Amino acid sequence: MIFTIHMGVPEMRALWDDLLARGQRGKLSGEERIFFNKWSKALDLLSGNPRHPGLRTHEIDDLSRKFGVKVWQSYLKNRKSDALRMFWAYGPQRHDITILAVERHPDTGKRKVYERIPLSRFPSSPSRSQGRN
Repeated sequence: MIFTIHMGVPEMRALWDDLLARGQRGKLSGEERIFFNKWSKALDLLSGNPRHPGLRTHEIDDLSRKFGVKVWQSYLKNRKSDALRMFWAYGPQRHDITILAVERHPDTGKRKVYERIPLSRFPSSPSRSQGRN
């Protein structure tokens, strides 16, 4: 099954559109280009198989409780110094996935660390929307 990937609004949509536009003009820094390539690869894997072993996907219970929808975390980079995670949820429609955030891996030793991660909203949908807490 192939999933359609959506960017959460407004933050993820703005970030993706900016990176895409500047990438097409050759205006990304080296670090931005690496990030964009890793994110693009992760999105390709996610759309084909959200449980792809390379993504190491798992639910983040704290975020699921806070936002009232199952929120999943997948890996973009896993080096300790600059580990990046992509947070996403199924929806707004069947066979859709919405990217809600891309963040540095939180310091899991701290209390309620995941609750501090800001998430974008689902794009407009007649059947489902997500409020922002």
